[in-house]
Amino acid sequence: MNNIILFAIPFFSILVVLEIYVCYKMQSKKYTSWDTFGSLSMGVGNVLIGIISKGLIFSVYSIIYQYRIFDLELSYSIFFALFLLDDFCYYWFHRISHESRFFWASHSIHHSSQKYNLSTALRQTWTGDLSGSFLFWGAMPLLGFKPEWVMLMKAISLIYQFWIHTELIIKLPKWFEFFFNTPSHHRVHHAVQEKYLDRNHAGILIIWDRMFGTFIAEDEQPIFGLVKNINTNNPIRIAFHEWTLILKDLNMNITLIEKLKYIFYPPGWSHDGSRKTSNQLREEINIKNSKKI
Repeated sequence: MNNIILFAIPFFSILVVLEIYVCYKMQSKKYTSWDTFGSLSMGVGNVLIGIISKGLIFSVYSIIYQYRIFDLELSYSIFFALFLLDDFCYYWFHRISHESRFFWASHSIHHSSQKYNLSTALRQTWTGDLSGSFLFWGAMPLLGFKPEWVMLMKAISLIYQFWIHTELIIKLPKWFEFFFNTPSHHRVHHAVQEKYLDRNHAGILIIWDRMFGTFIAEDEQPIFGLVKNINTNNPIRIAFHEWTLILKDLNMNITLIEKLKYIFYPPGWSHDGSRKTSNQLREEINIKNSKKI
């Protein structure tokens, strides 16, 4: 089950090269060599770390599975339920990865490129599994879904999300855009404009964002990256930049409660109001717009 990602890597590589060629023919600057190097370095590191971490995750899921509520046998209906539950779990993992700095420290790596192309899809965290992100799927083996099914569906979701990291596809048919995550929806997710921040957390189905109020359609050209870009292609700095900033904040002369808030509250939270969270930035823009009216 682990090898499905490894099998996909040659196809990822071919598509990246093809997109680079198309962008070159279009005289587009959607790729730069050092940014692509940074993304591919993070991808290679993620795969190497995953060789060990995925085995540990499977062991944890197997332990949980021993206490399962139901004994499930694979069928079309069970597979459909597996797909929906995996995507639901991914939505909440992804959303909380933007709303809690502890998980953002790992996830921010994926957003650190100021380019948006297929190589950006490979810019993956080195610390995500170590921070316990896999526990967002812990209820699935508890319900009776076999650990290998859960691992496989997580891999399928990751493979699906590769192709949506492109600016070459503008819009797809309306019915597809309504139900599924698309390049247009995911460009919004990677954008740094205030109205786009922390929106469109979907994995495969965009319906979760529509249901839980985090959907917004793309209506202006996104600007990609982080609210405060790190401006480096050094993979070590990319991998650990937010963790380093957390440690720096914890060294301040503040209370224990404030230290915990710096770890678990939304990115941008500060004890003295010197920084802004996504919601605060959005509120400021709404206030400015209302005054103009």
